[in-house]
Amino acid sequence: MHDIIRRSYCKTGASIVRRRIEGFRCLAGAGSLCVLLLVGGCVERSDDADLKHFVYFGLERHRISEATFLETRSILGAQLKYTWRELEPEMDRYDFSSLREDLSFLLRRRKRLFIQIQDVSFDERIINVPDYLLNDPVFRGGIARKYEFEDDDESKPISDGWVARRWDPAVRTRFARLLAALGREFDGRLEGVNLSETSIGFGESVTRHPEGFTHDGYLEAIKEQMHAMKEAFSHTATIQYANFMPGEWLPWEDNGYLRGVYAYADRIGVGVGGPDLMPFRKGQLNHSYPLIAGRAEDVVAGVAVQWGNLEQIDPSTGDRITVRELVRFAEEELHLDYMFWGIQEPFYTREILPYLWGLSSDP
Repeated sequence: MHDIIRRSYCKTGASIVRRRIEGFRCLAGAGSLCVLLLVGGCVERSDDADLKHFVYFGLERHRISEATFLETRSILGAQLKYTWRELEPEMDRYDFSSLREDLSFLLRRRKRLFIQIQDVSFDERIINVPDYLLNDPVFRGGIARKYEFEDDDESKPISDGWVARRWDPAVRTRFARLLAALGREFDGRLEGVNLSETSIGFGESVTRHPEGFTHDGYLEAIKEQMHAMKEAFSHTATIQYANFMPGEWLPWEDNGYLRGVYAYADRIGVGVGGPDLMPFRKGQLNHSYPLIAGRAEDVVAGVAVQWGNLEQIDPSTGDRITVRELVRFAEEELHLDYMFWGIQEPFYTREILPYLWGLSSDP
C-alpha cells in the first residue's frame, strides 16, 4: 500500500493519540511527483475516533428500507443526496418533506442520516438548481456549463453538466439562505451535512470561463459557502468535499487554492473530504489526500467509495484492491472519521456488505 506521508508514532500508556501534522514540504522538479515529508509531529487515530461506516445511496433514497442495510449493525446510517432544486422549488418556499420522511424512517430504526446537498450535475440533461435562478436576470443564468477535455486538449471540449454560479454573490446568498433554513429544522438531528465537491472544469482559456468567474474569487466563494454551512449547523458534523480547485494542478502549479480551502476548514472547524477513495491515483495523492491527512486534530473527514473505486489495480501487485485494503488506507493513511460506501454492483453485495457484516459479528 502506498504511503502518502512519512510519519512517526507516539504512545501514551495504552492509548495512541493523534497529533496535528505540523507541516509538509513539497519537493518537486520538472516532471517529478510531489514528495510529502512530515516535519515533526505524531499521526494516529485516537481510540475514540473509530471509523464510522455509512452507505451512500445518493438519490436512490428508497433503498434505506433494504433489510441488508437496516440489519447490519456496523452500518451506522445512510448518506443521501438532496438537490437544491427539490429543497427549494420556489424562491423562499422550502420543501423538506422527503428529508423529514427519510430522517424519521432511519431514526425509528436506529440509523443515522448524513445528507449531501447537490448544486452541481455531471449530465448535460440535469440541472440541480431552482428555476428561479435560471429565470431571474439578477442571478445571471444561475448556472454555468462545466467541461471535460478529450486528451486534455481544450479544442475538444465535452460538456460535463452544470454547476450553480457559486462565485456569484447573488446566487451564493440564496444558497446560504437554504442552508440556514435547513439548519433551523435539522441541526443536531442529522449526523452530518456535506457540500458538493469543489472541482469544476472550465479550462485554462478564459474564453470558456463564465461571466464573473475568477480563480481567486472562486476560492473566496467556497470559503463563504463553508462559513454559511458552519453557521447553520453548529451541532451537526459538516464536511466540504474539496478534491481539486480550478486554476492549479499540484505539485507543478500550486497557487494555494486547494491549500486555502483546507486552511480555512481548519480555522473554522468544517470537516473535509471528497468523492473517491483511490490509493493509486496520482491526482488524489498529489492534491486532497495529504491535506486530509494533515488536517487539524478537531476537524472530521469523510471520503466516499464511489463508482470504479473497487476496480483499481495495485500497480505493485497487479491485483485489484480489496475492501479491507481500502479501509486500511482510510484508517492508517487518511485517518478518516467517515467512510461512505457506494452501491456499485457486484461489489456492494459481494464484498462491501460481507465485510461490514463481519464487523457486526466482532465481539
